[in-house]
Parts: sequence; structure tokens; C-alpha cells
Amino acid sequence: MSSVAKRAVIAAIFVIAGISALAQNRVIYSATANAHADISAAMSTALKGHKRIILDFGGNWCGDCQVLDIYFHQPPNLALLEDNFVLVHIDIGHMDKNTDVAEKYDIPLKRGVPALAVLDEHGRLLYSQKNGEFEAMRRMDAASVTDFLNQWKPKH
Repeated sequence: MSSVAKRAVIAAIFVIAGISALAQNRVIYSATANAHADISAAMSTALKGHKRIILDFGGNWCGDCQVLDIYFHQPPNLALLEDNFVLVHIDIGHMDKNTDVAEKYDIPLKRGVPALAVLDEHGRLLYSQKNGEFEAMRRMDAASVTDFLNQWKPKH
């Protein structure tokens, strides 16, 4: 292996380690939040701002959920998110909480989390991840989130 390749591998390891360190002990999903009320509030905000709603199903114990949240808050994703979406984090506990909400929005929790649903400003389901598309977020990059946000942002 050339020295350039070795340096690239070492740099990649540091990036992954850095993301993992950032993700430790972050509280994204509130254990006391009322998902139904949060979605209703998001619909009101989305309607006023002509935005879409992203329902982010996950748990604080989930490393891939933590990585997704980090990617949401990195450029250019943060601007895309703030300009086009209202984000609602929905705590799924240990796959035993808010299961009715997941079912309503066609999120099969058994496929893994994080799992996202996209709603229009009136709360109509436009898309739901049914195949664990982001459940391996640790092995994906921020560009996959950028692509997702660009695909589902409103067409103004």
C-alpha cells in the first residue's frame, strides 16, 4: 500500500472516530414528547411556511440515528433542512414506543432505524422508508442526506 493510500485510510478512520465521538450521549429523541402533538404543530408551521415535514423515527441509543442527525446539521444539509422542511424527531423507545405513529406513516420499525417519512404541508404522506434505507447511516456519507433532501423538498 502506498504512503498516500495509507494516509487516506488513516484519515478515514479519524473521520469515522470523530463522528462516533460526536454522537455519544446526544439526546435527539425526547422520551417525554407527544408525537401526535408534535406532528400537529409541525403541520401548522409547515402550512405557514410552505414546507414539507420530515418525521424522523429513531432512538437515542441508535448510532445510525445519531449520525443522521449530525449529517442533518452539516452544510449544505442544514440550509436545505431549514429552508424546506419541519423536522419532527419521534422516539421509538426500544421499538416499543409510538408504534401507532410509525404504522400510520408506513414505517416498518422492524426494518431498522433511523427511518424517515415525508409529509406535505397538509400532513399527507408523500414517502416513507420501508426498507431500512438509512439504517446503515454509519456507512453512508452526508451526500446521501443531501440527495434525499433535494429529492423531497417542495417544488416552489
